[in-house]
Amino acid sequence: MKRIALIALVLATIQAVAQEKSAVPYWNSKTQLIPWRFEPQITNITYEDLDKDGDPDVLKAMLNGKIPVIWIDDNDNMKVGDKEGDTVDDCLLIDKNIDGIFAGPLDFSIDWTDENNDGKADIQLIVNNGSAKKRNFFDWQADFMYIMDDDKDQIMHYVDWNKIAMEAWEHIGHANFFYDYHGNSTFLKMHGSSFRIDDLRYNWENPFIFYDFDKDGLSEMAIRLLDIPVFRDSSEAKNIANGFDKLDKEIDAKYSRMITYAAPTWDLDNDNAPGNEFDFDMSLLLKGKGFSYTDQAHTFKKLKGIPEANKYFFDKRWREIDTLFYPDRYVAYDMIFKKGDWQEARLVFDEDDDCNRWERVEFYDPLDLFKTGGGKGGLDNNLQADVIGDRGEFDMDNSGKGNLYIAAFDGRIHLHGAEWGAWRIDQNAFSFQGFGGIYDRWRPGRMQKNIDVFATVKYTDADNNGFIDVIEYDLDGDQKFEDKVSLKALGIDDKQAVINSAELNHKGLQKLFNQVANNIWNKALAALEVAKKHNLNTDWYAFYKKPNSVNEKYQYGYWLGFYIYQDLRHAAKAANNTTLVSQLDKAYYSGNWALLNK
Repeated sequence: MKRIALIALVLATIQAVAQEKSAVPYWNSKTQLIPWRFEPQITNITYEDLDKDGDPDVLKAMLNGKIPVIWIDDNDNMKVGDKEGDTVDDCLLIDKNIDGIFAGPLDFSIDWTDENNDGKADIQLIVNNGSAKKRNFFDWQADFMYIMDDDKDQIMHYVDWNKIAMEAWEHIGHANFFYDYHGNSTFLKMHGSSFRIDDLRYNWENPFIFYDFDKDGLSEMAIRLLDIPVFRDSSEAKNIANGFDKLDKEIDAKYSRMITYAAPTWDLDNDNAPGNEFDFDMSLLLKGKGFSYTDQAHTFKKLKGIPEANKYFFDKRWREIDTLFYPDRYVAYDMIFKKGDWQEARLVFDEDDDCNRWERVEFYDPLDLFKTGGGKGGLDNNLQADVIGDRGEFDMDNSGKGNLYIAAFDGRIHLHGAEWGAWRIDQNAFSFQGFGGIYDRWRPGRMQKNIDVFATVKYTDADNNGFIDVIEYDLDGDQKFEDKVSLKALGIDDKQAVINSAELNHKGLQKLFNQVANNIWNKALAALEVAKKHNLNTDWYAFYKKPNSVNEKYQYGYWLGFYIYQDLRHAAKAANNTTLVSQLDKAYYSGNWALLNK
């Protein structure tokens, strides 16, 4: 019986080859439309029955008449006559550089896994290997990346099939990304070729998690955790110290199995929506010794491929894995704050609300206040950061443990323990950041306008008690601070209640931001009453009097209060009324306009 089945398989293979030699050109090959799918433009189809059960387990073919491909039927449902495998539980190998080797240098592979047998893939792995010549560091052109489809929407990787390349930044509108960054999703990723990585059960971004708390299909929170690998070095002593003497000479990257970078980010006002899919407002960064996650093993029933097909792989190790190590969505946040040993904390707030990046509001670096440009040594040294418009704060000894507080002087959320910080003002988001640009076909630079002249506010904790007490202003953009305010000199206590970040869930943070926005707006209304009492015409600021959202209350309330304060102060100085100037200063920076009613 098996002999009859084998003969039938051979005859069917011959017939398939004959039929496909004159394949009809695929309608969406190299058009200007989105190339969503693997082209069915294949010829020279042959089948192989690895387990000798009479049905094919492997489909070999030529893509576009020249690129060898192999489909491996991991769920054993392939039939003679099939022109491709399924996208449920199969594996696709593409010999992209046409060197006769699969899953090797410069090759592209995709593996689907249906873990729960519901006929839909739950995991999708892309192994996009780079050049064999790239050694001893990240290979930014290579990707080893799992996506876990936590919300079961069947959206995972996006591949441009004209290029046979994953494209992580393709999107519609502001931020409707094709990649599965929306909703509940998890990915694990390393920029490196699989054959250069030591233990493929671990990853660099390990993991990147997206959370959809209100079940609208969009992400209100994300967490990025990094296990930063060590790399093979030219120094033999360093290699021995890092354990490379015990590894194959072709292995260049070795994971620490410690999370040493943790970055949660939040959409505080939950204003993401169709057309505004990503609108994160605040990010927190913790760096240091971190925490071990070797106890976070996730074992999968179907992650392994059929072993008989391993002979086709240059690097078969990723097909032999059934366990991945990473903190999952249920434990990641708690592990950050309850297990992490951190030496540095940063906060960034998107004050101009122009960030549509999928991963976070990118962090400012504690560098020069006024230099601009990626890699130029300024606050926006990170190319992914907003040139202007964001507020960054830096606790470089982590004395504040990543906790927060609401400052009286501006009513905003600040980083407890920050030694200093700065806000580069972009009042109308003229230097609009959007989704950021930089990558893929938007390379190499930012899409936003680079601005060299901008207003800056600097914050300093002069008495080192964990709370900002000195505020300096450069409002004309000449890079000189024309005004400096000391809370201590005004007799204002800078200490505020500390908010324990470890105890904050997303709902709690949204509630907190609503309270912040409403309090700032109520202070603006109190400022209007004071202005009326002093016969100050505020009609000039009518635009700020009509906020239509939580974020507009937050922004408009701040600016309305600031303009009124400065106008009242100007009038008092012009009248040489030093007493009123002092009273205004104390009322404004204590956040208590009622002091002027006494």
